[in-house]
Amino acid sequence: MLNLVKGRYRVRVAESAADIAAAQRLRHLCFRGRDDGLDRDRFDPLCVHVLVEERAGERLVGCFRLLPLAGGSEIGRSYAAQFYNLAGLETFDGPMLELGRFCIHPEVRDADVLRVAWGAMTDYVDRSGTQMLFGCASFAGTDWRAHLDAFAMLRARHLGPVRWLPKIKAPTVVRFAQRLRRAPDAKKATLGMPPLLRTYLMMGGWVSDHAVVDPDLNTLHVFTGVEIGRIPPARKRLLRAVAG
Repeated sequence: MLNLVKGRYRVRVAESAADIAAAQRLRHLCFRGRDDGLDRDRFDPLCVHVLVEERAGERLVGCFRLLPLAGGSEIGRSYAAQFYNLAGLETFDGPMLELGRFCIHPEVRDADVLRVAWGAMTDYVDRSGTQMLFGCASFAGTDWRAHLDAFAMLRARHLGPVRWLPKIKAPTVVRFAQRLRRAPDAKKATLGMPPLLRTYLMMGGWVSDHAVVDPDLNTLHVFTGVEIGRIPPARKRLLRAVAG
């Protein structure tokens, strides 16, 4: 599981402390702007760490971590539960998977890295029987006004169902669903969406009605959920074609 070779890249699970440290170093570079440290937290020992490497030279170009949960009753163990009141999801009946710390080396501009990562994740989801994939999708910076069209698009088209919708927990949030009444510029909104969030949305994903301000990582993030059974069939076929 999670061992995929495609084109120039391979995806594999971290097998050693050195592998995990390499992922933490890349995370530090991507999230904190420097490669002279490790980005790590209390969730790392609980997670499956996944590496995306170039086959030639084995350079690490991307990574993410996965936290499997048996169902909604375990949602309080998740990273996202620090920032969102997820009581509505406690009744979700089925295996869940939290995707976190997804990053791609800032010098890499090849869209195949993201494509191969999602292919491997699709295989993991299929084999594990996961029924909901979720996580925190981040916008750069903490000024939400720099992302007005993207947030307007989220409000207009992608708010989550009321029964699952996270409630406010973090001390500083932006209630964009309440504050925004403008119609989004579709082109600006699409270009302004983080690639990870854009992929979630193409799979039928939904977001929280507020964004959390995270000064530690200098980001704004929204809770994002994807119910696997609601992914459009054509999108599933594309993902499985990469995974196959």
